[in-house]
Amino acid sequence: MKKALFLIIPLAAATWIWSWVGSNKHTTGEPTYQALADTIRLKPEPIHYRKAQLVATLLQQMHYNQAKLDDRISEEALKLYLQSLDNNKLYFLASDIASFSKYTHSLDNQLAMGEIAPAFEIYAVYQNRLLARINKILNETLLTTHDYTLDETYLYDRDDAPWAATQAELDEEWRKVIKNQALSLHLTGKSQEEIVETLRGRYERFLKNVEKTTSEDVFELYMNAFSGAYDPHSNYFSPISSDNFMMDMRKSLEGIGAVLRSENDYTVIQEVRPGGPAFKSNELKQGDRILAVAQDETGEYVDVIGWRIDEVVQKIRGPKGSTVRLQVLPAGLAITAKPKEVRLIRDKITLEEQSAQKKILTIQEGKKTYRIGVIEVPSFYLDADAMAKGDRNYKSTSRDVARLVQELQAEQIDGLLIDLRNNGGGSLKEAIDLTGLFVDDKPVVQIRDANGDVSLGQTRNITKIYDGPLGVIVNRFSASASEIFAAAIQDYKRGLVIGEETFGKGTVQSMVDFGRYINTGDKHPGHMNLTISKFYRITGSSTQNKGVTPDILFPSPYSRDELSEAAAPNALPWDEISPTNYKSANIVSADDLKQLRLLFEQKLKTDDDFMLLIKDIEEQQKLRERKLISLQEAARRLETEEQEQKLEARKKLEAADSNNKDLMLKSAAEIMTGFIELRYVAKRK
Repeated sequence: MKKALFLIIPLAAATWIWSWVGSNKHTTGEPTYQALADTIRLKPEPIHYRKAQLVATLLQQMHYNQAKLDDRISEEALKLYLQSLDNNKLYFLASDIASFSKYTHSLDNQLAMGEIAPAFEIYAVYQNRLLARINKILNETLLTTHDYTLDETYLYDRDDAPWAATQAELDEEWRKVIKNQALSLHLTGKSQEEIVETLRGRYERFLKNVEKTTSEDVFELYMNAFSGAYDPHSNYFSPISSDNFMMDMRKSLEGIGAVLRSENDYTVIQEVRPGGPAFKSNELKQGDRILAVAQDETGEYVDVIGWRIDEVVQKIRGPKGSTVRLQVLPAGLAITAKPKEVRLIRDKITLEEQSAQKKILTIQEGKKTYRIGVIEVPSFYLDADAMAKGDRNYKSTSRDVARLVQELQAEQIDGLLIDLRNNGGGSLKEAIDLTGLFVDDKPVVQIRDANGDVSLGQTRNITKIYDGPLGVIVNRFSASASEIFAAAIQDYKRGLVIGEETFGKGTVQSMVDFGRYINTGDKHPGHMNLTISKFYRITGSSTQNKGVTPDILFPSPYSRDELSEAAAPNALPWDEISPTNYKSANIVSADDLKQLRLLFEQKLKTDDDFMLLIKDIEEQQKLRERKLISLQEAARRLETEEQEQKLEARKKLEAADSNNKDLMLKSAAEIMTGFIELRYVAKRK
């Protein structure tokens, strides 16, 4: 996951920086910038040395891998730290990177001793380069007159690009960065004066972020470079981040119900929380990019490209009942596409709004009409407080689903689908109990800790309430507890698993409060989330990294290399342990699967909706693979118009046929009717 950090400089230096920017137009020369860096250079706080040693100890003793801090970890931590500072390679020079190589195999030893000076030394160079660049942008680059008739391109994704050898090379890259931003604004109808004003405001905002950063921010980045070298789900949280994390866990904040992250200067939707305004609007999806934010119905849009993620969050949060408007670039579209407006009413997410919901789909199969019940499970929730207090009516996923299944049975359904799409997990207990509604008391999941000890998650005191035709729908964003449930249903051959390959998060994290080890008085020292365990199926195969492959596999907009656990740097690998003792239900046979797959493959080749879907996926894939975009106005206009026409065509098609709005659900219901015909009707004849 990429993170961007802009203009992190202490408050005391803010006034001086502004006067420096205003009085150093066209200034060049290393001494000037070195003097600036020396004046505002950040230094570690005394508490940081103690926390650094604690991080080193926790990673080596409590992390699932129990790997020692060694040269490999040092090398990876350095790489991740540099990426966190300059992920698009637009500030550091190749000579800077070469000078940092002296730290390649020494950071591990220094961290173990609580020494973190290299983090601040590297940051000082970054800060120096960044301030010089923003000064040049404000006083030179923004004043450039662009020729939009020239046939030139801009390298948008610089992951594989080499570090620039000279300032002249970076100047050229930044000329194209600014030209690309200017062209995007030009295509919206803004005048040259308005373009300069907008971009100046954007980069001046970068400078305003200067006053909001402390040495704790640098320390947090550095610690997360080390934890990220172990795995992507182990993280250090600074005191402020820790407080925000806990408030979010308690869901005490009011907003739109979305988790955000930074990527290449953009604020990206990482997760849409079930029950929240974003979820209920169906307007925001994972991967959407937020370009601007406006308050109420008439407030002006504020450009948030390049903003710190915490500032964007604060801009979007607000009182319950108030309105926030977003300009959003939909996931899968090129950055040249026209943004859409999303209007949301802020609200709190309640447990009730996250609850499982039911509906019935009617599918015609020959002369017979089948009624397929569908239960959408947005998360695995459990009101633990109410349960602990002895409230017999406490809410939980398994209790709600049990009630809904009984209601659907009373409505005489022919089959049942459990919809786990976009369900990122939650309570492990609830995933186990939910499995118990469809199988007898049996093992569901194996959990292996860092010492190699394996415990068994098993259904206990759960009454099986349904033994009819069952299917589970999953997609790329089904993760963790969702994968445990789907895997158990598949391994017991109890029902069909239908959809896309799942995410592949098969690890367990535990929160370690630093207050248990470090006394800082009234100030909270922060905490760390550590990966401590790993999930395994009853077959012994891990859900980590590979996820669950459906019995009937749908085409997916994203490959595993693009969006999955496997795509995350340093993700723990897939492996196997011994299977547990279990007896298959054998409701889904190999012959059934063979026939259903042949039928579905034929449908993919002949069904208009699926052929259009596959074409859309191929086009989106090509767009995402593009790293170069045109800086020529005519070419950009043509590309934007083509994308808008495709979106409009899709909207008209969906309006004409409401089933197209959820092709996967409709198709899963049809697959279930085919399964019923094969397994139940045919077997009775």
